[in-house]
Amino acid sequence: MHRLEIIANASVREELEEALELAVPGFAYTVIPQAQGRGERDRKLGTSTWPELNFILIAYLSDDDFPAARKAVTSVRERFPREGIAQFDVPAME
Repeated sequence: MHRLEIIANASVREELEEALELAVPGFAYTVIPQAQGRGERDRKLGTSTWPELNFILIAYLSDDDFPAARKAVTSVRERFPREGIAQFDVPAME
C-alpha cells in the first residue's frame, strides 16, 4: 500500500483530480484546499504580495493502483510544467 501525497498550485487542482479519477477506478482521496508555504521557486501565501495558494491531496492506493496514479500526476505535470506539482510516495500500512 502507498500513501500518495500531492502538493500543487491550486490552479491545477481540477486537472489533477480528473486525471486521477480517470486513471484509478473508484479513486478516493482527501484534499486540504488551502496550503501555504514556500517551494523551490516562490512562496504561496494567499496574501497581496504572494497571492497564490497550494493544495494538498492525500490518497492511499494499493500496489496495483499506484503506478497508474503516479503516471496520471506525471502527465498533468508535463502539461503544466510551471505550476509546481510535487508528488510523494510513502509506504503505508492499513
